[in-house]
Amino acid sequence: MKKNFFVVIFFIFFEFILPNKSTAYSSDPKKFITEIVDEAKEILVDTNSQEFKTEKLSEMALKVVDIEGIGNYTLGSYRKEFSDGQMKEYRVLFKKYFLKSFTSRLTDYSEPKIEVLSTEVLNPKYVMVKSLLLGTDKKPEVKIDWRVYTKNPDKPLIRDLIIEGLSLARVQKEEFASVIETNNGDVTKLFATLKEFIKNK
Repeated sequence: MKKNFFVVIFFIFFEFILPNKSTAYSSDPKKFITEIVDEAKEILVDTNSQEFKTEKLSEMALKVVDIEGIGNYTLGSYRKEFSDGQMKEYRVLFKKYFLKSFTSRLTDYSEPKIEVLSTEVLNPKYVMVKSLLLGTDKKPEVKIDWRVYTKNPDKPLIRDLIIEGLSLARVQKEEFASVIETNNGDVTKLFATLKEFIKNK
């Protein structure tokens, strides 16, 4: 009986009390972004290889970014023209595209210094977390706002980054629309563009 009691205590400690940094992020949007920034700093230290940075940044993005939500948004009104099969293929391609784009942009950074400043509740589903990428002798400071999706209050997710007032999700949406419009509304041409990026860049 005593042995079973200690087994139960041991299980509770490791499952519910001992923190798991790889999965446990705060539900508070400001703390959530602060934790992501701190984790990214650890990944992007000079001594880590490009391969290590790419792997760890991808793992982090899969946990904290609403990749599917961003992918749906970037299709805009063209989304209704996709069949179920095309949407399934698009989501697979967009996920690969996003991760490759995300990691390739960040791996060259070395321990970025970002100060998380404040939050603004936009509506029941979104909170904007305001931050500042501190400047250096060679680079000016950059204002970065994180649009956090809070429909599930226990699991916030990043839906957009606004860099000096420019929405990255909106820019991506415009680029995708341009590809489709240039090809007379042929949505399959977007698939070819995504595949080319994934393969070559």
